[in-house]
Amino acid sequence: MLNLRITVERRVLNSSRKFEEVIAGIDAAVGHPDMQAFWKEIAAATTYPEMEAVVQRAIGPSGLMEFTRFNHGQFLEKAQSLAAPAATPRIVRLVIGNPLIMMAMAKHVHDAGSYAPITLLVDERDDGVQLSYDTMASFLGSYGTPVALRVARELDAKVEALMTAAAGQADEAEI
Repeated sequence: MLNLRITVERRVLNSSRKFEEVIAGIDAAVGHPDMQAFWKEIAAATTYPEMEAVVQRAIGPSGLMEFTRFNHGQFLEKAQSLAAPAATPRIVRLVIGNPLIMMAMAKHVHDAGSYAPITLLVDERDDGVQLSYDTMASFLGSYGTPVALRVARELDAKVEALMTAAAGQADEAEI
């Protein structure tokens, strides 16, 4: 068994925007394909250009699409309401990415498939909304493959631009 030690870099951005505004900003920037239809179209594609076209239709202005989302806050809300009614922070985990970007990394480092698509966590705190993301470059850095690392850094830049715009700290055109 091979053991690799990976040091992960987490990027954290705090926003004074309301939780709903941050989520709306993300939703506007990423694609939201019907995933059942998406996977059927991918399976039906017989050439790379056909597959690429399916992905291009699915992504949003950020170059990313949403694969799924988890509303972790609903569990806290349920637990809180059973104990004593009170305001419960909202936490949403968004799984986003771009299959073409994942392929560009995985053809050099197969383990990239363990880290892509990425997770973007949006959570409500007393002092605002926090967006956090573990960088792809930190996951792939220990593999020592410059081509995959370059693609990972480009993905990190896309995610950081998305976070910054959703947090209201950049012009939407930067996505």
